[in-house]
Amino acid sequence: QVQLVESGGGLVQAGGSLRLSCSASGRAAMYAMGWFRQAPGKEREFVAGIVWGGGSARYGDSVQGRFTISRDKSGTTTYLQMDSLNPDDTAVYYCAAKITKSTNWSEWGQGTQVTVSE
Repeated sequence: QVQLVESGGGLVQAGGSLRLSCSASGRAAMYAMGWFRQAPGKEREFVAGIVWGGGSARYGDSVQGRFTISRDKSGTTTYLQMDSLNPDDTAVYYCAAKITKSTNWSEWGQGTQVTVSE
């Protein structure tokens, strides 16, 4: 079983940057880690994902070129570097884990609020 805890959310001005962290605990290894977000009245949206080896990363269209996902060498911490933030990025951001390639995103953190003001 894996437990995920996000941190790093807050209030920033448009054009600014923020880095989110996701700390994973538990014995199980993860095939991939990812970030999702959900704004009020909107569906949960895929933001970024990275496989265990770090050689393949994917991004949602709305954040491509602005956000960067990475993992530390131990694989216990996953980061989301967010640059050129705009008010449309305002949402609760969730860390998620995929245990195997064929498994759904099944482990979720509690979420951290990101608010971008003009």
